[in-house]
Amino acid sequence: MKRTSGIINPQLSRVIAECGHTDAIVVADAGLPIPLGVERIDLAYREGSPAFLDILDSVLEEFIVERAVISGEMETESPGMLAAVKERLEQFGVSVEAVPHVEFKALTRDARAIVRTGEYTPYSNVMLFSGAPF
Repeated sequence: MKRTSGIINPQLSRVIAECGHTDAIVVADAGLPIPLGVERIDLAYREGSPAFLDILDSVLEEFIVERAVISGEMETESPGMLAAVKERLEQFGVSVEAVPHVEFKALTRDARAIVRTGEYTPYSNVMLFSGAPF
């Protein structure tokens, strides 16, 4: 469910608006495999652009999140990115659950959409589950 009208990418804006309670959107790095049948919103246009955190910030401005899941490997492979993700989600009262990367990839099969960024930092992926405005 949309929080504001700030995202101008029509595909991303539509997906956020279409989400209901517990639907999931994944903000992903450039390397995350996207399962067949899951909508791909490919924003990447070169290495590092757009940055994962820029897209995450934009999504969090509009998307009501009640839960978030990351790959546990982010803790050891990209601790700086993990700290940045946690900091952003904590602003909305959302804690982060870590699961093995294999399990994370399996969870993405049920995502409403995966937003691919140009991020090259390993394991920079987060699955955001929609909350409700009431």
